[in-house]
Amino acid sequence: SVDLILTDPPYNLGKFMHDRATNMGKLRENHFSATNWDHLNHSKWTEKMDQFLNESSRIIKTGGSLIIFMSLMKIETIIQLAEKYKFYYKTTGVWHKKNPIPRNMKLHFVNSTEGWIYFTFKNKTGKFNYEGKMVHDFIETGLTPSTEKKFGGHPTQKPEALIKHFVCLLTDTGDLILDPFMGSGTTGKIAVELGIKFVGI
Repeated sequence: SVDLILTDPPYNLGKFMHDRATNMGKLRENHFSATNWDHLNHSKWTEKMDQFLNESSRIIKTGGSLIIFMSLMKIETIIQLAEKYKFYYKTTGVWHKKNPIPRNMKLHFVNSTEGWIYFTFKNKTGKFNYEGKMVHDFIETGLTPSTEKKFGGHPTQKPEALIKHFVCLLTDTGDLILDPFMGSGTTGKIAVELGIKFVGI
Protein backbone atom coordinates (compact mmCIF):
# COMPACT_ATOMS: atom_id res chain seq x y z
CA SER A 1 0.00 0.00 0.00
CA VAL A 2 3.01 2.35 0.35
CA ASP A 3 4.15 4.41 -2.65
CA LEU A 4 7.38 5.78 -1.16
CA ILE A 5 9.56 4.86 1.79
CA LEU A 6 11.75 7.87 2.54
CA THR A 7 13.92 7.45 5.60
CA ASP A 8 17.13 8.32 7.42
CA PRO A 9 18.11 5.36 9.63
CA PRO A 10 21.07 5.36 12.04
CA TYR A 11 24.36 5.20 10.15
CA ASN A 12 26.02 3.26 12.98
CA LEU A 13 29.04 5.53 12.99
CA GLY A 14 28.99 6.57 16.65
CA LYS A 15 31.72 4.28 17.95
CA PHE A 16 33.78 4.73 14.80
CA MET A 17 33.75 8.52 15.13
CA HIS A 18 34.19 8.50 18.91
CA ASP A 19 37.39 6.46 18.61
CA ARG A 20 38.95 8.79 16.03
CA ALA A 21 41.37 11.57 17.01
CA THR A 22 38.86 14.36 16.50
CA ASN A 23 36.97 16.88 18.62
CA MET A 24 33.50 15.79 17.50
CA GLY A 25 32.32 14.72 20.94
CA LYS A 26 32.89 18.22 22.26
CA LEU A 27 30.37 19.81 19.92
CA ARG A 28 27.14 19.07 21.80
CA GLU A 29 25.67 16.56 24.23
CA ASN A 30 23.40 14.84 21.70
CA HIS A 31 26.02 14.48 18.95
CA PHE A 32 25.91 10.90 17.64
CA SER A 33 29.57 10.28 18.50
CA ALA A 34 29.04 11.24 22.15
CA THR A 35 25.91 9.17 22.84
CA ASN A 36 25.03 5.48 22.70
CA TRP A 37 22.10 5.47 20.26
CA ASP A 38 24.40 4.99 17.25
CA HIS A 39 26.88 2.52 18.77
CA LEU A 40 25.72 -0.90 17.52
CA ASN A 41 28.40 -3.30 16.36
CA HIS A 42 28.37 -3.92 12.60
CA SER A 43 26.67 -7.34 12.71
CA LYS A 44 23.84 -6.08 14.95
CA TRP A 45 23.31 -3.00 12.78
CA THR A 46 23.28 -5.19 9.65
CA GLU A 47 20.67 -7.42 11.26
CA LYS A 48 18.47 -4.39 12.06
CA MET A 49 18.79 -3.06 8.50
CA ASP A 50 17.91 -6.52 7.14
CA GLN A 51 14.74 -6.54 9.25
CA PHE A 52 13.83 -3.04 8.08
CA LEU A 53 14.22 -3.96 4.41
CA ASN A 54 12.33 -7.22 4.83
CA GLU A 55 9.37 -5.39 6.37
CA SER A 56 9.61 -2.67 3.72
CA SER A 57 9.29 -5.26 0.97
CA ARG A 58 6.13 -6.56 2.62
CA ILE A 59 4.24 -3.26 2.51
CA ILE A 60 5.56 -1.31 -0.51
CA LYS A 61 3.76 -1.37 -3.85
CA THR A 62 5.33 -2.99 -6.88
CA GLY A 63 7.06 -0.08 -8.61
CA GLY A 64 7.19 1.90 -5.38
CA SER A 65 10.29 3.87 -4.46
CA LEU A 66 12.72 3.64 -1.56
CA ILE A 67 15.13 6.42 -0.62
CA ILE A 68 17.57 5.74 2.22
CA PHE A 69 19.99 8.35 3.51
CA MET A 70 23.21 6.60 4.49
CA SER A 71 26.89 7.10 5.13
CA LEU A 72 28.95 6.45 2.02
CA MET A 73 30.85 3.86 4.10
CA LYS A 74 27.71 1.70 4.45
CA ILE A 75 26.19 1.90 0.97
CA GLU A 76 27.45 -1.46 -0.32
CA THR A 77 25.96 -3.26 2.69
CA ILE A 78 22.56 -1.59 2.20
CA ILE A 79 22.48 -2.44 -1.52
CA GLN A 80 23.28 -6.11 -0.86
CA LEU A 81 20.56 -6.35 1.79
CA ALA A 82 17.95 -4.55 -0.32
CA GLU A 83 18.52 -6.75 -3.36
CA LYS A 84 17.70 -9.80 -1.21
CA TYR A 85 14.17 -8.44 -0.95
CA LYS A 86 13.67 -7.58 -4.63
CA PHE A 87 14.55 -3.90 -4.39
CA TYR A 88 16.10 -2.82 -7.68
CA TYR A 89 19.10 -0.56 -7.17
CA LYS A 90 18.79 2.62 -9.26
CA THR A 91 21.51 5.00 -8.12
CA THR A 92 23.56 6.47 -5.30
CA GLY A 93 23.49 10.23 -4.92
CA VAL A 94 25.02 12.88 -2.71
CA TRP A 95 23.58 15.62 -0.55
CA HIS A 96 26.07 18.48 -0.33
CA LYS A 97 25.77 20.76 2.70
CA LYS A 98 26.74 24.26 1.61
CA ASN A 99 27.51 25.41 5.14
CA PRO A 100 28.94 22.38 6.98
CA ILE A 101 30.27 22.62 10.51
CA PRO A 102 33.99 23.33 9.99
CA ARG A 103 35.09 20.73 12.52
CA ASN A 104 38.60 19.34 12.29
CA MET A 105 39.41 21.59 9.35
CA LYS A 106 43.04 21.69 10.51
CA LEU A 107 43.21 17.89 10.44
CA HIS A 108 41.49 16.73 7.27
CA PHE A 109 38.76 17.40 4.70
CA VAL A 110 35.59 18.94 6.14
CA ASN A 111 32.65 16.53 6.08
CA SER A 112 30.17 18.28 3.78
CA THR A 113 28.37 15.36 2.08
CA GLU A 114 26.00 12.53 2.91
CA GLY A 115 24.87 9.73 0.63
CA TRP A 116 21.41 8.59 -0.39
CA ILE A 117 20.40 5.43 -2.22
CA TYR A 118 17.46 5.09 -4.60
CA PHE A 119 15.64 1.80 -5.24
CA THR A 120 12.42 0.73 -6.91
CA PHE A 121 10.56 -2.38 -5.78
CA LYS A 122 10.45 -5.34 -8.20
CA ASN A 123 10.17 -3.07 -11.27
CA LYS A 124 13.19 -1.39 -12.87
CA THR A 125 11.28 1.87 -13.17
CA GLY A 126 8.87 3.75 -10.95
CA LYS A 127 7.13 7.09 -10.63
CA PHE A 128 9.50 9.95 -11.50
CA ASN A 129 8.03 13.44 -11.89
CA TYR A 130 10.95 15.02 -13.71
CA GLU A 131 8.71 17.49 -15.62
CA GLY A 132 10.92 17.40 -18.70
CA LYS A 133 14.00 18.61 -16.81
CA MET A 134 17.19 16.71 -16.11
CA VAL A 135 17.45 15.80 -12.41
CA HIS A 136 20.98 15.36 -11.10
CA ASP A 137 22.01 12.83 -8.43
CA PHE A 138 23.61 15.73 -6.55
CA ILE A 139 21.47 17.84 -4.22
CA GLU A 140 22.76 20.98 -2.55
CA THR A 141 21.18 22.80 0.39
CA GLY A 142 22.26 24.43 3.59
CA LEU A 143 22.10 22.64 6.92
CA THR A 144 18.72 22.61 8.64
CA PRO A 145 18.02 26.21 9.69
CA SER A 146 17.03 27.08 13.24
CA THR A 147 13.53 28.06 12.01
CA GLU A 148 12.92 24.36 11.24
CA LYS A 149 14.14 23.18 14.65
CA LYS A 150 11.34 24.50 16.83
CA PHE A 151 10.73 21.22 18.65
CA GLY A 152 13.05 18.57 20.04
CA GLY A 153 16.77 18.41 19.48
CA HIS A 154 17.38 15.81 16.81
CA PRO A 155 21.13 15.85 16.07
CA THR A 156 20.90 14.93 12.38
CA GLN A 157 17.64 16.56 11.29
CA LYS A 158 17.39 16.94 7.50
CA PRO A 159 16.28 20.27 5.96
CA GLU A 160 12.78 20.52 4.53
CA ALA A 161 14.06 21.52 1.08
CA LEU A 162 15.99 18.25 0.82
CA ILE A 163 13.01 16.09 1.79
CA LYS A 164 10.63 18.04 -0.45
CA HIS A 165 12.93 17.37 -3.43
CA PHE A 166 12.35 13.61 -3.15
CA VAL A 167 8.68 13.80 -2.21
CA CYS A 168 7.85 15.92 -5.27
CA LEU A 169 9.84 13.68 -7.63
CA LEU A 170 8.55 10.33 -6.40
CA THR A 171 4.93 10.85 -5.28
CA ASP A 172 1.66 12.42 -6.34
CA THR A 173 -1.20 13.90 -4.32
CA GLY A 174 -3.02 11.13 -2.47
CA ASP A 175 -0.06 8.74 -2.39
CA LEU A 176 1.21 7.24 0.86
CA ILE A 177 4.70 7.81 2.29
CA LEU A 178 6.25 5.81 5.13
CA ASP A 179 9.17 6.91 7.27
CA PRO A 180 10.05 4.08 9.68
CA PHE A 181 12.88 6.11 11.29
CA MET A 182 10.86 9.28 11.70
CA GLY A 183 13.20 11.30 13.92
CA SER A 184 12.05 14.91 13.92
CA GLY A 185 9.13 14.26 11.56
CA THR A 186 10.27 16.43 8.65
CA THR A 187 9.01 13.99 6.01
CA GLY A 188 5.56 13.94 7.62
CA LYS A 189 5.39 17.72 7.71
CA ILE A 190 6.25 18.00 4.02
CA ALA A 191 3.81 15.23 3.07
CA VAL A 192 0.91 16.90 4.88
CA GLU A 193 1.68 20.25 3.28
CA LEU A 194 1.61 18.64 -0.20
CA GLY A 195 -1.60 16.64 0.33
CA ILE A 196 0.15 13.29 0.58
CA LYS A 197 -0.74 10.65 3.16
CA PHE A 198 1.94 9.81 5.70
CA VAL A 199 2.79 7.13 8.26
CA GLY A 200 5.75 7.67 10.59
CA ILE A 201 7.35 5.36 13.13
